[in-house]
Amino acid sequence: MDRRTELQLNLSDVLADIGQACAEFGRDRTEVSLIVVTKTWPASDVDLLAGMGVTDVGENRDQEAKPKRDEVHDESLTWHAIGQLQTNKAKSVAGWADVVHSVDRSDLVKALGKAVAERTNPLGVLIQVNLDEIADGKRGGTASADALDLVAMIVETPGLQLNGVMGVAPLGGDVETAFAKLQEVSHQVQVAVPEARWISAGMSGDYRQALKFGATHLRIGSSILGNRAFKG
Repeated sequence: MDRRTELQLNLSDVLADIGQACAEFGRDRTEVSLIVVTKTWPASDVDLLAGMGVTDVGENRDQEAKPKRDEVHDESLTWHAIGQLQTNKAKSVAGWADVVHSVDRSDLVKALGKAVAERTNPLGVLIQVNLDEIADGKRGGTASADALDLVAMIVETPGLQLNGVMGVAPLGGDVETAFAKLQEVSHQVQVAVPEARWISAGMSGDYRQALKFGATHLRIGSSILGNRAFKG
């Protein structure tokens, strides 16, 4: 099977399943966006996906994403930075990403605020909320109690646009409890910033549960692209 056919079949299956899940949970399908996570996969795959109607792709490594965006032919794609971000990478990421999903601390807000000075369009940002009660920090995220402090800081930073919240379900934890927590934080954020309606949650293994608890943006990789082509 050639790569185009493989991707088309996988994408069709995922889109059909998203549609079924939305119907099951009473969700409006038009309110749900698919971000295909293309990290470690070549620009040629991104081009193929764009030709199939994919509009959003996600990357988590700056050193990989920046040259990949330059190689991709479709300039209409929206690029999402979905991995944990060091402050010293803020300027570089602001050069290729349209949205940063992993804003979880004040120094990163400050770094991105400085980095967007050279942009013509606002940089979309999401507050990553720690959904692990143990809070070991491995997956990043701010404590839910501190989310509104970041909201205020982002709103006051020129060049940044708060789109909503993001979360990653804890390994070995209760997925539905985690996503319910993220939905609750989202409601609190929207009280302060009504237009910040994004809930970025759900990956290949748990996107159905994420949809049950209001996810608007699903980050799906392996179900579409296959087993990760890890680089050494």
